[in-house]
Amino acid sequence: MRVNGIPYRTVWLEGSTVHLIDQRRLPARFEILELPTVQQTAEAIRTMTVRGAGAIGVAAGFAMAQAALLAPASGVREALEQAAAIIRATRPTAQNLFYAVQRIVDGTRSAHSVDEIRRRAVVIAQRMADEDAASGERIGIVGASLIRDGASVMTHCNAGWLAFADWGTALAPIYVAHRAGKRVSVIVNETRPRGQGAKLTAWELGQEGVSHTLIPDTAAGYAMAQKLVDLIIVGADRIAANGDVANKIGTYALAVLAQAHQIPFYVAAPTTTIDAACPEGSKIPIEERSADEVVWTSGVTDDGAETRVRTAPEHTPARNWAFDVTPAALIRGLITDRGMIRPEPQAIAEVMTAAATR
Repeated sequence: MRVNGIPYRTVWLEGSTVHLIDQRRLPARFEILELPTVQQTAEAIRTMTVRGAGAIGVAAGFAMAQAALLAPASGVREALEQAAAIIRATRPTAQNLFYAVQRIVDGTRSAHSVDEIRRRAVVIAQRMADEDAASGERIGIVGASLIRDGASVMTHCNAGWLAFADWGTALAPIYVAHRAGKRVSVIVNETRPRGQGAKLTAWELGQEGVSHTLIPDTAAGYAMAQKLVDLIIVGADRIAANGDVANKIGTYALAVLAQAHQIPFYVAAPTTTIDAACPEGSKIPIEERSADEVVWTSGVTDDGAETRVRTAPEHTPARNWAFDVTPAALIRGLITDRGMIRPEPQAIAEVMTAAATR
Protein backbone atom coordinates (compact mmCIF):
# COMPACT_ATOMS: atom_id res chain seq x y z
CA MET A 1 0.00 0.00 0.00
CA ARG A 2 1.06 3.62 -0.44
CA VAL A 3 1.51 6.43 2.05
CA ASN A 4 1.85 9.81 0.38
CA GLY A 5 2.67 7.94 -2.83
CA ILE A 6 5.41 5.76 -1.30
CA PRO A 7 4.88 1.96 -1.06
CA TYR A 8 5.24 0.36 2.38
CA ARG A 9 4.69 -2.88 4.19
CA THR A 10 3.63 -2.73 7.82
CA VAL A 11 6.58 -4.73 9.21
CA TRP A 12 9.89 -5.75 7.65
CA LEU A 13 13.38 -6.99 8.53
CA GLU A 14 16.66 -5.32 7.55
CA GLY A 15 19.71 -7.22 8.74
CA SER A 16 18.77 -8.17 12.30
CA THR A 17 16.63 -5.08 12.92
CA VAL A 18 12.85 -5.12 12.71
CA HIS A 19 11.25 -2.03 11.17
CA LEU A 20 7.59 -1.26 11.65
CA ILE A 21 5.03 1.52 11.38
CA ASP A 22 4.31 2.94 14.83
CA GLN A 23 0.54 2.62 14.91
CA ARG A 24 0.30 4.50 18.22
CA ARG A 25 1.28 7.70 16.42
CA LEU A 26 -1.33 7.55 13.66
CA PRO A 27 -3.07 9.54 12.37
CA ALA A 28 -1.10 12.47 13.83
CA ARG A 29 2.27 11.24 12.60
CA PHE A 30 3.58 8.57 10.24
CA GLU A 31 6.66 7.18 11.95
CA ILE A 32 8.90 4.15 11.38
CA LEU A 33 10.45 2.45 14.41
CA GLU A 34 13.69 0.48 14.30
CA LEU A 35 13.84 -2.36 16.84
CA PRO A 36 17.27 -3.98 17.13
CA THR A 37 16.43 -6.60 19.82
CA VAL A 38 13.94 -9.40 20.37
CA GLN A 39 12.81 -7.77 23.61
CA GLN A 40 12.00 -4.51 21.84
CA THR A 41 10.04 -6.28 19.12
CA ALA A 42 8.11 -8.30 21.69
CA GLU A 43 7.34 -5.12 23.62
CA ALA A 44 6.07 -3.48 20.42
CA ILE A 45 3.64 -6.38 20.03
CA ARG A 46 2.56 -6.24 23.68
CA THR A 47 1.96 -2.47 23.69
CA MET A 48 0.09 -2.54 20.35
CA THR A 49 2.74 -0.43 18.65
CA VAL A 50 2.14 -3.06 15.98
CA ARG A 51 -1.32 -4.64 16.04
CA GLY A 52 -3.67 -6.64 13.89
CA ALA A 53 -3.64 -10.41 13.55
CA GLY A 54 -1.41 -10.69 10.50
CA ALA A 55 1.02 -7.92 11.44
CA ILE A 56 1.43 -9.46 14.89
CA GLY A 57 2.24 -12.80 13.28
CA VAL A 58 4.74 -11.25 10.88
CA ALA A 59 6.39 -9.31 13.70
CA ALA A 60 6.57 -12.48 15.80
CA GLY A 61 8.25 -14.32 12.94
CA PHE A 62 10.81 -11.57 12.48
CA ALA A 63 11.43 -11.50 16.26
CA MET A 64 12.25 -15.21 16.13
CA ALA A 65 14.62 -14.53 13.24
CA GLN A 66 16.22 -11.79 15.34
CA ALA A 67 16.76 -14.28 18.14
CA ALA A 68 18.59 -16.65 15.80
CA LEU A 69 20.70 -13.89 14.24
CA LEU A 70 21.71 -12.18 17.49
CA ALA A 71 22.41 -15.22 19.67
CA PRO A 72 25.95 -16.46 20.29
CA ALA A 73 26.82 -19.52 18.23
CA SER A 74 26.84 -21.72 21.31
CA GLY A 75 23.32 -20.79 22.36
CA VAL A 76 21.17 -20.34 19.26
CA ARG A 77 18.61 -23.03 20.11
CA GLU A 78 18.30 -21.79 23.67
CA ALA A 79 17.80 -18.26 22.36
CA LEU A 80 14.99 -19.45 20.09
CA GLU A 81 13.30 -21.20 23.00
CA GLN A 82 13.57 -18.10 25.17
CA ALA A 83 12.30 -15.85 22.38
CA ALA A 84 9.35 -18.18 21.75
CA ALA A 85 8.32 -17.94 25.41
CA ILE A 86 8.65 -14.15 25.46
CA ILE A 87 6.68 -13.66 22.24
CA ARG A 88 3.90 -16.10 23.13
CA ALA A 89 3.27 -14.18 26.34
CA THR A 90 2.66 -10.83 24.60
CA ARG A 91 -0.87 -11.25 23.12
CA PRO A 92 -2.76 -14.41 24.16
CA THR A 93 -5.69 -14.23 21.71
CA ALA A 94 -4.03 -13.74 18.30
CA GLN A 95 -3.65 -17.13 16.60
CA ASN A 96 -1.27 -15.82 13.90
CA LEU A 97 1.34 -15.03 16.56
CA PHE A 98 1.41 -18.61 17.86
CA TYR A 99 1.40 -19.97 14.31
CA ALA A 100 4.43 -17.86 13.37
CA VAL A 101 6.47 -18.82 16.42
CA GLN A 102 5.72 -22.52 16.03
CA ARG A 103 6.49 -22.50 12.32
CA ILE A 104 9.99 -21.21 12.94
CA VAL A 105 10.52 -23.59 15.86
CA ASP A 106 9.49 -26.50 13.65
CA GLY A 107 11.34 -25.22 10.59
CA THR A 108 14.70 -24.90 12.35
CA ARG A 109 14.53 -28.11 14.38
CA SER A 110 16.31 -30.30 11.83
CA ALA A 111 19.04 -27.77 10.96
CA HIS A 112 22.53 -29.17 11.55
CA SER A 113 24.56 -25.99 11.96
CA VAL A 114 24.25 -22.53 13.49
CA ASP A 115 24.42 -20.92 10.05
CA GLU A 116 21.63 -23.18 8.82
CA ILE A 117 19.42 -22.35 11.82
CA ARG A 118 19.90 -18.65 11.19
CA ARG A 119 19.32 -18.94 7.46
CA ARG A 120 16.14 -20.98 7.90
CA ALA A 121 14.73 -18.62 10.54
CA VAL A 122 15.16 -15.61 8.26
CA VAL A 123 13.84 -17.41 5.17
CA ILE A 124 10.77 -18.72 6.99
CA ALA A 125 10.02 -15.34 8.60
CA GLN A 126 10.25 -13.55 5.24
CA ARG A 127 8.19 -16.26 3.57
CA MET A 128 5.45 -15.80 6.18
CA ALA A 129 5.43 -12.05 5.56
CA ASP A 130 5.13 -12.62 1.80
CA GLU A 131 2.40 -15.22 2.32
CA ASP A 132 0.53 -12.84 4.60
CA ALA A 133 0.53 -10.14 1.93
CA ALA A 134 -0.49 -12.61 -0.78
CA SER A 135 -3.27 -13.99 1.42
CA GLY A 136 -4.64 -10.50 1.92
CA GLU A 137 -4.75 -9.92 -1.82
CA ARG A 138 -6.55 -13.24 -2.40
CA ILE A 139 -9.04 -12.39 0.36
CA GLY A 140 -9.65 -9.10 -1.40
CA ILE A 141 -10.39 -10.83 -4.70
CA VAL A 142 -12.74 -13.37 -3.06
CA GLY A 143 -14.58 -10.74 -1.03
CA ALA A 144 -14.85 -8.10 -3.76
CA SER A 145 -17.49 -10.23 -5.51
CA LEU A 146 -19.81 -9.56 -2.55
CA ILE A 147 -19.62 -5.80 -3.06
CA ARG A 148 -21.97 -4.43 -5.69
CA ASP A 149 -21.45 -1.08 -7.36
CA GLY A 150 -22.71 1.63 -4.99
CA ALA A 151 -22.61 -0.60 -1.89
CA SER A 152 -22.15 0.65 1.66
CA VAL A 153 -19.97 -1.60 3.82
CA MET A 154 -19.66 -1.36 7.61
CA THR A 155 -16.47 -2.47 9.33
CA HIS A 156 -15.18 -2.54 12.90
CA CYS A 157 -11.71 -1.94 14.36
CA ASN A 158 -8.89 -2.07 11.80
CA ALA A 159 -8.38 -5.08 9.56
CA GLY A 160 -6.71 -3.23 6.72
CA TRP A 161 -3.14 -3.20 5.50
CA LEU A 162 -1.88 -1.80 8.81
CA ALA A 163 -3.14 -4.98 10.48
CA PHE A 164 -1.25 -7.27 8.07
CA ALA A 165 1.94 -7.20 6.04
CA ASP A 166 -0.11 -5.69 3.23
CA TRP A 167 -3.70 -5.54 1.87
CA GLY A 168 -5.36 -6.66 5.10
CA THR A 169 -8.53 -8.74 5.43
CA ALA A 170 -11.80 -6.88 6.05
CA LEU A 171 -10.65 -3.89 3.99
CA ALA A 172 -9.00 -5.92 1.22
CA PRO A 173 -12.31 -6.60 -0.64
CA ILE A 174 -13.08 -2.88 -0.42
CA TYR A 175 -9.68 -1.97 -1.88
CA VAL A 176 -10.04 -4.49 -4.71
CA ALA A 177 -13.60 -3.30 -5.49
CA HIS A 178 -12.50 0.34 -5.39
CA ARG A 179 -9.54 -0.25 -7.70
CA ALA A 180 -11.85 -2.12 -10.08
CA GLY A 181 -13.92 1.06 -10.42
CA LYS A 182 -16.86 0.14 -8.20
CA ARG A 183 -18.39 2.94 -6.19
CA VAL A 184 -18.08 1.76 -2.61
CA SER A 185 -18.45 3.65 0.65
CA VAL A 186 -17.48 2.51 4.12
CA ILE A 187 -19.12 3.15 7.48
CA VAL A 188 -16.28 3.07 10.03
CA ASN A 189 -17.07 2.27 13.65
CA GLU A 190 -14.74 4.24 15.91
CA THR A 191 -13.93 1.12 18.02
CA ARG A 192 -13.64 2.16 21.62
CA PRO A 193 -11.61 2.23 23.75
CA ARG A 194 -8.48 2.59 21.61
CA GLY A 195 -10.21 4.00 18.54
CA GLN A 196 -8.60 1.81 15.89
CA GLY A 197 -11.45 2.57 13.51
CA ALA A 198 -11.21 6.31 14.02
CA LYS A 199 -7.41 6.49 14.05
CA LEU A 200 -6.33 3.74 11.66
CA THR A 201 -9.14 2.61 9.37
CA ALA A 202 -10.24 6.16 8.57
CA TRP A 203 -6.61 7.10 7.88
CA GLU A 204 -6.09 4.08 5.59
CA LEU A 205 -9.26 4.69 3.60
CA GLY A 206 -8.29 8.32 3.18
CA GLN A 207 -4.87 7.32 1.83
CA GLU A 208 -6.58 4.99 -0.66
CA GLY A 209 -9.21 7.56 -1.66
CA VAL A 210 -12.17 5.41 -0.56
CA SER A 211 -15.32 7.27 0.50
CA HIS A 212 -15.97 6.71 4.21
CA THR A 213 -17.91 8.03 7.20
CA LEU A 214 -16.88 7.64 10.84
CA ILE A 215 -19.61 6.89 13.40
CA PRO A 216 -19.68 6.19 17.14
CA ASP A 217 -19.88 2.48 17.96
CA THR A 218 -23.26 3.08 19.59
CA ALA A 219 -24.69 4.41 16.29
CA ALA A 220 -24.18 1.13 14.40
CA GLY A 221 -27.67 -0.20 15.10
CA TYR A 222 -29.32 3.05 14.06
CA ALA A 223 -27.33 3.09 10.81
CA MET A 224 -28.59 -0.41 10.06
CA ALA A 225 -32.18 0.53 10.90
CA GLN A 226 -31.92 3.46 8.49
CA LYS A 227 -30.86 1.02 5.73
CA LEU A 228 -27.47 2.67 5.37
CA VAL A 229 -25.61 -0.65 5.52
CA ASP A 230 -25.61 -3.28 2.74
CA LEU A 231 -23.17 -5.70 4.34
CA ILE A 232 -20.69 -5.95 7.21
CA ILE A 233 -17.14 -7.27 6.92
CA VAL A 234 -14.89 -7.64 9.97
CA GLY A 235 -11.57 -9.33 10.63
CA ALA A 236 -10.65 -12.06 13.13
CA ASP A 237 -7.95 -12.73 15.68
CA ARG A 238 -8.79 -16.40 16.09
CA ILE A 239 -11.33 -18.72 14.50
CA ALA A 240 -12.30 -21.90 16.35
CA ALA A 241 -12.79 -25.23 14.59
CA ASN A 242 -16.58 -24.86 14.76
CA GLY A 243 -16.56 -21.41 13.11
CA ASP A 244 -16.88 -19.23 16.21
CA VAL A 245 -14.78 -16.09 15.81
CA ALA A 246 -12.83 -13.98 18.30
CA ASN A 247 -12.43 -10.40 17.11
CA LYS A 248 -12.22 -6.90 18.55
CA ILE A 249 -14.66 -6.20 21.35
CA GLY A 250 -17.97 -5.01 19.91
CA THR A 251 -17.98 -7.46 17.01
CA TYR A 252 -20.50 -9.76 18.71
CA ALA A 253 -22.95 -6.88 19.19
CA LEU A 254 -22.64 -5.98 15.50
CA ALA A 255 -23.38 -9.56 14.47
CA VAL A 256 -26.53 -9.63 16.64
CA LEU A 257 -27.69 -6.33 15.16
CA ALA A 258 -26.94 -7.57 11.64
CA GLN A 259 -29.10 -10.63 12.19
CA ALA A 260 -31.94 -8.48 13.55
CA HIS A 261 -31.79 -6.28 10.44
CA GLN A 262 -31.13 -9.15 8.00
CA ILE A 263 -27.79 -7.71 6.89
CA PRO A 264 -25.11 -10.17 5.67
CA PHE A 265 -22.28 -10.43 8.21
CA TYR A 266 -18.93 -11.76 6.98
CA VAL A 267 -15.58 -12.44 8.62
CA ALA A 268 -12.41 -12.03 6.52
CA ALA A 269 -9.25 -13.83 7.62
CA PRO A 270 -6.45 -16.01 6.28
CA THR A 271 -6.66 -19.71 7.10
CA THR A 272 -3.65 -19.25 9.42
CA THR A 273 -6.12 -17.55 11.80
CA ILE A 274 -8.07 -20.81 12.13
CA ASP A 275 -7.11 -22.73 15.27
CA ALA A 276 -8.06 -26.33 14.46
CA ALA A 277 -7.07 -27.37 17.99
CA CYS A 278 -9.66 -25.01 19.53
CA PRO A 279 -13.07 -26.72 19.38
CA GLU A 280 -15.27 -23.67 20.04
CA GLY A 281 -15.25 -19.99 20.88
CA SER A 282 -15.65 -20.48 24.62
CA LYS A 283 -12.18 -22.05 24.67
CA ILE A 284 -10.46 -19.03 23.12
CA PRO A 285 -8.46 -17.05 25.74
CA ILE A 286 -9.72 -13.46 25.84
CA GLU A 287 -7.12 -10.82 26.57
CA GLU A 288 -8.08 -8.22 29.18
CA ARG A 289 -6.08 -5.04 28.99
CA SER A 290 -5.47 -2.18 31.40
CA ALA A 291 -8.52 -0.26 32.64
CA ASP A 292 -6.56 2.92 31.85
CA GLU A 293 -7.50 2.46 28.18
CA VAL A 294 -11.16 2.88 29.17
CA VAL A 295 -10.95 5.79 31.59
CA TRP A 296 -8.33 7.75 29.61
CA THR A 297 -8.29 8.68 25.94
CA SER A 298 -5.54 10.03 23.71
CA GLY A 299 -5.61 12.40 20.77
CA VAL A 300 -4.21 15.53 19.17
CA THR A 301 -4.87 19.08 20.31
CA ASP A 302 -5.70 21.97 17.96
CA ASP A 303 -2.03 22.96 17.89
CA GLY A 304 -0.94 19.44 16.88
CA ALA A 305 0.34 18.22 20.25
CA GLU A 306 -0.37 14.62 21.23
CA THR A 307 -1.98 14.37 24.65
CA ARG A 308 -3.97 12.12 26.99
CA VAL A 309 -7.00 13.09 29.08
CA ARG A 310 -9.10 11.30 31.66
CA THR A 311 -12.74 10.87 30.61
CA ALA A 312 -14.09 9.25 33.79
CA PRO A 313 -13.93 10.26 37.46
CA GLU A 314 -10.67 9.46 39.19
CA HIS A 315 -10.49 5.92 40.64
CA THR A 316 -13.49 4.74 38.60
CA PRO A 317 -13.40 0.92 38.34
CA ALA A 318 -13.39 -0.34 34.74
CA ARG A 319 -12.92 -3.54 32.76
CA ASN A 320 -11.32 -3.72 29.36
CA TRP A 321 -11.86 -6.91 27.38
CA ALA A 322 -9.92 -6.59 24.14
CA PHE A 323 -11.98 -9.18 22.25
CA ASP A 324 -15.33 -10.95 22.23
CA VAL A 325 -16.59 -14.12 20.54
CA THR A 326 -19.18 -14.16 17.76
CA PRO A 327 -21.01 -17.50 17.38
CA ALA A 328 -20.76 -19.16 13.99
CA ALA A 329 -24.55 -19.11 13.64
CA LEU A 330 -24.42 -15.31 13.21
CA ILE A 331 -21.81 -15.40 10.43
CA ARG A 332 -22.80 -15.65 6.74
CA GLY A 333 -19.37 -16.83 5.63
CA LEU A 334 -15.61 -16.77 6.17
CA ILE A 335 -13.78 -14.88 3.40
CA THR A 336 -10.37 -16.56 3.27
CA ASP A 337 -7.31 -16.95 1.07
CA ARG A 338 -8.70 -20.37 0.14
CA GLY A 339 -12.09 -19.07 -0.91
CA MET A 340 -15.38 -18.64 0.90
CA ILE A 341 -15.84 -21.13 3.74
CA ARG A 342 -19.05 -21.91 5.55
CA PRO A 343 -18.57 -21.31 9.30
CA GLU A 344 -19.25 -24.96 10.08
CA PRO A 345 -16.94 -27.66 11.55
CA GLN A 346 -16.99 -29.97 8.50
CA ALA A 347 -16.35 -27.21 5.97
CA ILE A 348 -13.49 -25.79 8.05
CA ALA A 349 -11.98 -29.23 8.62
CA GLU A 350 -12.03 -30.01 4.90
CA VAL A 351 -10.17 -26.80 4.05
CA MET A 352 -7.62 -27.24 6.82
CA THR A 353 -6.99 -30.88 5.87
CA ALA A 354 -6.48 -29.90 2.25
CA ALA A 355 -4.10 -27.12 3.29
CA ALA A 356 -2.07 -29.50 5.47
CA THR A 357 -1.56 -31.99 2.62
CA ARG A 358 -0.17 -29.41 0.18
